[in-house]
Amino acid sequence: MRHIDGFVLPVPKKNLKAYFTMAQKAGKILREHGALEYRECVGDDLNVKMGLPFPRLANLKAGETVVFSWIVYKSRAHRNRVNDKVIKDPRMNGICDAKSMPFDMKRMSFGGFSVLVSI
Repeated sequence: MRHIDGFVLPVPKKNLKAYFTMAQKAGKILREHGALEYRECVGDDLNVKMGLPFPRLANLKAGETVVFSWIVYKSRAHRNRVNDKVIKDPRMNGICDAKSMPFDMKRMSFGGFSVLVSI
């Protein structure tokens, strides 16, 4: 059963270029180590009237936008194997330094999901 890691995070708009650069590097490494798909999406239609809009969910501050991301794996076990390789990859050292992140990692939402429906 496919497994997806999903992320929702607030990113200051002024940091989107730095986030884009970081995400491209990390995504390339994840794919090289076996991730099936890697997506990073920036909100451009977030003022919706139904449910809990992403800006409220992410507790956006002035000047921020929402990034919605996901990574697809063959299974949860496959995700664990890929992540083990990614963590050990020396190219990740400069990418995932908490001090230089272009967003506040404490405000990032994350979870692992088993695919329920795939059409």
